[in-house]
Amino acid sequence: MNIESLLLMRQELVLTLVLIILLIMELAAKNKRSIIPVAIILMVATTIIGFLPAEQGSLFGDMYRTNPYIVFMKNVLSIGVTILFFQVANWIKQPAFENKISEFYLLLISTLIGMNFMISAGHFLMFYIGLELATIPAAALAAFEKDKNISSEAGIKLILSSALSSGILLFGLSLMYGIAGSLYFTDLALAVSATNPLMIFAFIMFFAGMSFKISLVPFHLWTADVYEGAPINVASFLSVVSKGAAAFIFTIILYQVFYAITPMWRNLLYIIAVITMTVGNLFALRQQNLKRFLAFSSIAQAGFILLGIIDGTSLGMATVIYFVLIYIFSNLAAFGVVSAISVQTGKEHMDDYNGLYITNPKMSLVMTLALFSLAGIPPVAGFFGKFFLFTAAAHQGYFWLVLIAVLNATLSLYYYLLIVKAMFINKSDSPIAYFKNDINTRIGLLICVLGILFIGFISPLYELIKSISIGIM
Repeated sequence: MNIESLLLMRQELVLTLVLIILLIMELAAKNKRSIIPVAIILMVATTIIGFLPAEQGSLFGDMYRTNPYIVFMKNVLSIGVTILFFQVANWIKQPAFENKISEFYLLLISTLIGMNFMISAGHFLMFYIGLELATIPAAALAAFEKDKNISSEAGIKLILSSALSSGILLFGLSLMYGIAGSLYFTDLALAVSATNPLMIFAFIMFFAGMSFKISLVPFHLWTADVYEGAPINVASFLSVVSKGAAAFIFTIILYQVFYAITPMWRNLLYIIAVITMTVGNLFALRQQNLKRFLAFSSIAQAGFILLGIIDGTSLGMATVIYFVLIYIFSNLAAFGVVSAISVQTGKEHMDDYNGLYITNPKMSLVMTLALFSLAGIPPVAGFFGKFFLFTAAAHQGYFWLVLIAVLNATLSLYYYLLIVKAMFINKSDSPIAYFKNDINTRIGLLICVLGILFIGFISPLYELIKSISIGIM
């Protein structure tokens, strides 16, 4: 193995270097807060490096693979983590976290490294190692506020749910190995057959295990409790970056390993998509706590992602990547506002936002843009994301599914408008007082707003994603 081969793992190596630098700073820095700007600068640099031209190839006997669409997926996740680094800067400065600043960044970067390895996997062993490397630090992040029982409870629920889902997934993988004698994606693709009941059962186990990671109904029950108990910024990470990574590798494996049984998993995705969108929306209607509200909203969004996956072609892959990119900007904007208000006031309920526009008009506008994008209202980016998802499903003739998705999008608009109504119309005798965000929070929210407003109109971006996605088939 030479240096050129190692550079195929460019993004993982750079993230590992960032992790080492932060470890050294933890040991050497007297003022722990000085780690924050260094971490932000290093993450921005890492994201920029990710967009430099890269070679296509494989390592470790084809267990690790990289190509343009895999690199782009990693870049999408890096963008989300970069925005999150800006948004957490003010929260992590609190006295309670004085000695845990580097710990938070190290856990977050470790999780991202695991996701990158998972996406680059060409072998289920590499996939599983990446999956666990992404999951275990995430559980520690969920329990980061260890002085709060609800945060510790969130960490325990996440690790137990992950252990259960991993066990189910591993059982499916063991059956696949017994059938094919290999865990390479290419070898398994040759062994997959609709006439082999054991392989179908193994696929169902794999599907169930991945459904936990993406929060698909009926494997979603952990989501709201974990999001409510975890710190807001961790909940936002789980809802966009973690879910996006799981959606990416899930799509890759369905297309490359289980392509021979496409009609079967399309029917399964059809049913799960309808149930997930509907259940997520109906439960979101009942929520007053904004973290639980956004948790059920993210479950509904996972149902919409399935509309892209169900296409089974490069068009479907392109729409999934494009939607996740837009979803990162939209959801991080919403979570960013909730986090900023929570840090300043400790308030996280919908009624607390009554009259917010009077005292904090800019924050209200950012929240409105984010909610409109999540609902898919034109002309913001979320409309284009959902439009292309509907196009992908219609491309395979799933017109009834598209109709159900449109009805669910309409339903979601109602509960998103409840927050808009609270901010702009509802009166309050004691609205949240005016406050000014720190520079990092403002930059993070500004990036999200620019993404929401302009990504939908950058048509070459979607065409670029579609062109690089052709290689997945």
